[in-house]
Amino acid sequence: MPLIGSPATLSTGALIAVATLWGAVTGALLPRPAYRLSVEPDEPWRPGPGWAGVRPGPPAPLLAAVTALVCALLAAATGTRPELGAWLLLAPLGVLLATVDFAVHRLPDVLTLPFAVLCAGALGVAALLPEPGGSWRSAGLGALGMGAFYLVLHLANSRAMGFGDVKLALGLGAALGWYGLGVLFIGVFAGVLLNGLFALVLVVARRAGRKTEIPFGPFMLLGAYAGVLLGALAA
Repeated sequence: MPLIGSPATLSTGALIAVATLWGAVTGALLPRPAYRLSVEPDEPWRPGPGWAGVRPGPPAPLLAAVTALVCALLAAATGTRPELGAWLLLAPLGVLLATVDFAVHRLPDVLTLPFAVLCAGALGVAALLPEPGGSWRSAGLGALGMGAFYLVLHLANSRAMGFGDVKLALGLGAALGWYGLGVLFIGVFAGVLLNGLFALVLVVARRAGRKTEIPFGPFMLLGAYAGVLLGALAA
């Protein structure tokens, strides 16, 4: 274990600081696209408000703080391995996806498809660099496996599982699969469990009933985030 003050410790601390700054800056930019994209499926995007002033939705400081925390924990768990670049690129997009899904219960193609492409491309680059913590082949299998699993759930009950969730599963499956199929299973299970616990809390608090629609995307993202953190720590 590196001693406090050693070069390894200092470089890790600097990496976390840079990741935190990246998360804060990118998170502060999320309210505008979140506002524009939070519309019903058949409606056009909302006109973009100015960067200053009050707008509906989560405030910029909140999204900045959440994204900064996400990036800081990813940096602390991953360290200097090359896949950290992929995680930091995906983190703001993941927060944006969760924000939009909570607002209007949908995951727009303009976010889910680039998320999957960016994840596959960034991890492909990471696999070519020295000392990656995972496998790009395993990431591909994860994308196919998780995508197929959620497609079956969608076909079985399209009201409970939207097709946007299926598209999101491709990118999340690649991220989880990077560290192996065990991490993929953990991430998928964690998402389902967290969604169920959230629904139970709402029911107990009498904020929801059996027919209340609860967005599943944010819990898919949270479960995948937990899986990636565990996979990064174990790598």
